[in-house]
Amino acid sequence: MHSTRYIIFFVLALTGVVALLLSLMSTGLKDIHDRNEAIYNKKAILSAIENSLETEVKSLSDMEIMEIFEQNIEQVVVDMKGQVVSGVLAEEIDMARERKKPESQRRLPVYIYNGNDGKIYIISVRGSGLWDEIWGSIALEDDLNTVAGAAFDHQGETPGLGAEIKDNPSFASQFIGKKLYEPDGDFASITVRKGGARDPLHEVDGISGATVTADGVTEMLERGIKYYQPYFETVK
Repeated sequence: MHSTRYIIFFVLALTGVVALLLSLMSTGLKDIHDRNEAIYNKKAILSAIENSLETEVKSLSDMEIMEIFEQNIEQVVVDMKGQVVSGVLAEEIDMARERKKPESQRRLPVYIYNGNDGKIYIISVRGSGLWDEIWGSIALEDDLNTVAGAAFDHQGETPGLGAEIKDNPSFASQFIGKKLYEPDGDFASITVRKGGARDPLHEVDGISGATVTADGVTEMLERGIKYYQPYFETVK
């Protein structure tokens, strides 16, 4: 009888210890996961301004990534009216969650890189590809018109086709130097054109066999950049 009680007590105690250890491991792993995700997101932002950095982003250590953000990046959050939201960092904005809100309630992240050649504004856009969500970081020179760089990513586009928006550096590099506005000030955005760009200021070449993804990028850019126009007006 006593031995049975001891066994039950031992099993209960062991279960409690195991539960405690699993809880501690989960907390520790979450901290690691959150840090890795933060570094990954920062790398994605910096990829849009790689031409302005002295080193390729993929060659930067985690510490160097953090140092660039601390020393050279100003983080701003704006509402849909272009007004700055105080008390929030741009990196705290989850664009996937914001996309589920009514448009009038969304918040937008802005990263301002202060480099040797002046400020570069990095904005975030999100849309839909062939199979799932696509997103990107668009870097703009301080005229808020000329594209200084771009970086794209996706949730599940087809390798060798739609996934080329991320995997093929030459796709993103086409955006450098493109203009968001016509000379008269009208918004033009940037179109990913199937069959090749015709307008040297506002178009880039599409990806062969990935028409839906290309159209998704075009729609994402037009809609996503428009969201930032009230903020652009306050900066100008």
